[in-house]
Amino acid sequence: MSISLVTGGAGFIGTHVTNELIKNGHTVIVLDDLSGGFEDNINPASKFIKGSITDKDLIEKIFNNYQIDYVYHLAAYAAEGLSHFIRIFNYENNLIGSINLINQSVIHKVKCFVFTSSIAVYGAGQLPMREELTPMPEDPYGIAKLAVELDLKAAHEMFGLNYIIFRPHNVYGEYQNIGDRYRNVIGIFMNQLLQGKSLTIFGDGKQTRAFSYIDDVAPHIANSINIPDACNEIINIGGDNDYSVNELATIVMEIMNINKDINYQPARNEVLHAYSDHSKAKRIFNLNEKNFVSLKEGIKKMAIWVNAVGSRSSSYFGEIEIEEKLPSIWVK
Repeated sequence: MSISLVTGGAGFIGTHVTNELIKNGHTVIVLDDLSGGFEDNINPASKFIKGSITDKDLIEKIFNNYQIDYVYHLAAYAAEGLSHFIRIFNYENNLIGSINLINQSVIHKVKCFVFTSSIAVYGAGQLPMREELTPMPEDPYGIAKLAVELDLKAAHEMFGLNYIIFRPHNVYGEYQNIGDRYRNVIGIFMNQLLQGKSLTIFGDGKQTRAFSYIDDVAPHIANSINIPDACNEIINIGGDNDYSVNELATIVMEIMNINKDINYQPARNEVLHAYSDHSKAKRIFNLNEKNFVSLKEGIKKMAIWVNAVGSRSSSYFGEIEIEEKLPSIWVK
């Protein structure tokens, strides 16, 4: 029986990946510091260790105590826009923490290291975003993700560590932390509606994104180790159709059956249009359009869960390093 370590396994995507692995017969060790996830999310069939990937001694202890076959690295603070203002935290958590895992994976001869990167590595003006394009990230979050990708490639070439890199985008669905005010726009909208608030949009709302329902992403991440064509590859994964944020707001209000005004805030420094080409994922995982959940269908599924669990309080990030140009809505 394979033993898999899932970092961020109490978080949104990590919860779903853990569930898939257990369903597929893996013994799963979940490592999470619960900074963005919830203990209630954790599958009781897994072994839970509370801690951070930045804790080098803890990471060494875990690898020494368990014969880990596969690492699924999903632990990250994925607030892309906020990363400009938390640069030290971003690099310590998203880059150095990842290197702790890569080092131990090399030392202990892990069979494959599966990493969730991001389309943030592409930057602006490269549409559709294809894996063969030269990455040009425009924010510290994307820079950190790209650095981990490059380090995995170097570790493979030097030590033979096999890897699979996924670049998902705008994933939404059940178990998402809808109380996070800095990321996950669909969850933010739903939480605001449940609290009777207007919807917050940065800029004019004409920026576009393609949104990815969790069931179109997590099962393929979990099963990728069994597909030889995925080994040592970078793979875009997610939804094909792009929508403006204004369109998204309308759809969420329609499905939640709650209408509110939109509170337009000054535009952030962000890529205006982002959508990926998924030809490679469709070939490797034998996918076609019929396999994907439509945006409306996915939001309906998420809304059922959100209405059942209720709204969550939205706390402020406590470690802001640069306050200049910080959006006013993010200021305490």
